[in-house]
Amino acid sequence: MESEFDFNHKILSFLELILNRNYTDFMKSFLEQNVSQESLITLFSQAPVAMCLLIGDDLIIENANPQIIELWGRDASVVGKPLFEVLPEIKSQGFVEIFENVYHKGEIFKGNKLSIFLEKFGNLEEHFFDFIYSPVYNDDKKIIGVSVVATEMTDQVISERKLKESEYRFEDLIKNSDYSTAIYRSEDLYIELANDLMLKTWGKDASVIGMKLEDALPELEGQPFIGILKDIFKTGKTYTATEDRVDLVVDGKLQTYYFNFSYKPLKNQKGEVYAIYNVAVDITDLVRARKEIQEREEKFRDLADSMPQFVWTCDKDGKITYMNDNWYRYTGFERDEDPADGIKRIINPEVYEKVMVVWEESLRTRKSFEMEYQFLDPDHPEVYRWFLGRAVPAYDENGNIKQWIGTFTDIDDFKQLQTQKDNFLGIASHELKTPLTSLKIYTQFIEKNLVRQNDLKNAQVARRMDDQIDLLTNLISDLLDVTKIQNGKIQLNESEFDFDQLAEEIVVEQQMTARHKITFHHSEVGNVFADRHRISQVMSNLISNAVKYSPDADEVIVSTQLIGNNVKFCVRDFGIGIPEDKQNKVFEQYYRVSSSKEHTISGLGLGLYISSEIIKRTGGRIYVSSIEEKGSDFCFEIPKSKKVQQNA
Repeated sequence: MESEFDFNHKILSFLELILNRNYTDFMKSFLEQNVSQESLITLFSQAPVAMCLLIGDDLIIENANPQIIELWGRDASVVGKPLFEVLPEIKSQGFVEIFENVYHKGEIFKGNKLSIFLEKFGNLEEHFFDFIYSPVYNDDKKIIGVSVVATEMTDQVISERKLKESEYRFEDLIKNSDYSTAIYRSEDLYIELANDLMLKTWGKDASVIGMKLEDALPELEGQPFIGILKDIFKTGKTYTATEDRVDLVVDGKLQTYYFNFSYKPLKNQKGEVYAIYNVAVDITDLVRARKEIQEREEKFRDLADSMPQFVWTCDKDGKITYMNDNWYRYTGFERDEDPADGIKRIINPEVYEKVMVVWEESLRTRKSFEMEYQFLDPDHPEVYRWFLGRAVPAYDENGNIKQWIGTFTDIDDFKQLQTQKDNFLGIASHELKTPLTSLKIYTQFIEKNLVRQNDLKNAQVARRMDDQIDLLTNLISDLLDVTKIQNGKIQLNESEFDFDQLAEEIVVEQQMTARHKITFHHSEVGNVFADRHRISQVMSNLISNAVKYSPDADEVIVSTQLIGNNVKFCVRDFGIGIPEDKQNKVFEQYYRVSSSKEHTISGLGLGLYISSEIIKRTGGRIYVSSIEEKGSDFCFEIPKSKKVQQNA
């Protein structure tokens, strides 16, 4: 009779075979050693894996250890019942055929992570098992049942699925990334994955995947990247680079590119680097564009430094960013000094605030800046020199101001010449007035004598001579006014007068010599405080200009209006009009509006300039609105009462 020690030894041997999943050897050993059915049942109950014994054609559950009962989601009452009565849900999953092959044909069936739907606690759930179904023989080597050994693999399968899904998602993320992306495996840097953008960056196709990086891109030899990547396997540290140069063979030609990129180590649970994740952004165009801009800036600065003017730039907010060499040579200032402070130190302090107001207005309106002012002469500390300051905005591709480009041009010699010219004109005009006055007297005397002699034809000639003397006298008066304005000697003899009466007188006076009909629309203005003579000069100038510059029209409209404390006087014509880009120039000295009939329009271009200066000195403003070929509106506004204006 077999001793208890021998039986236990056999049990341990069988368990070792089962735990090692060597089920075939287990059954062979079972048959060779003729272990009794009772011993097998004891073996099943003590085994650490899920096991059961099915007996007979109906596969009656002869024995089932707690592990397999738990896997089924049942209790111990299943013992003694047919398998398919206990687990009816598995009949439709192919197990009837499997058990028939084992029970009737003696075939051993192995399942590896097989999917089985089991009803547990009222829910049909998918589970995964490793199991083996083996035939059980009696002493006559006749099959009397089936042994079942199973291990649930559900958690492992789900984990593997999640890992695979995660890998798929990661791979999909790389493939669809907006950046060039690749993964290099092991220290030999095998290209495990590279998206289309990275392949395009390399100038390669998908055939390089699986190759060593240095074999796929042999042009990297002599460049630092292979060494950097291999070093990361030792250090485990991420490497990043900005605007790094890389030479790659693309389209069969070695070309230079620039990238922002990173090499990030991928580590396993032990903290060991097993791969490197490479992300790169091609910024070649950006770097080349910046270099081109830098080259242009260098050329601009070379050009600016060679110019006699002071050339400067500032940002969109007006902060000076550059002054050319000529500025520092002239001023002797240090280059680390804020140029704005230097300008404030040498500009005439009497005009500094006015200059800043005009400059800030240009920054606000985005319109060009132009103004004359004086800088100290470094060689003569008590002397100021005249400069013309100009600045224009430079725009980016979106129409936004990116900077201002400006100049200071020395115009002191020109101003001196202009002063000499004005002095000459003043003297010449003054000297001409005396003979002209005498000439006018003689002409009028001749006209009267001819009329008395009834020589009306020659009297008419004398009258025309007298008219031409008047025109010449007016031109000389304009020249005198200009010289007075330039020298700051024009005087306003202000007093209170009836504005309505003056306007009506001027209209009547102008109508006497005008071919056009002068229509007068006026509202009651009343008395104003200004220089009556000078205001009448402005009114006459605007009306005569309207007549002069509308040769094909038949009407000129004059209107007056009281707006608060301001008196508004306007003249509308239906003449040649003024281009929009020229309208701000009509009040400049000697400027004349161009037209196809310009040769028929007389004058020196001084009338509007003189009118503008008179209105400015009166405390008002003069302006124009015009449309080419349709006409113009010239208006001025002056304060009705200086006291009200001052109190306001």
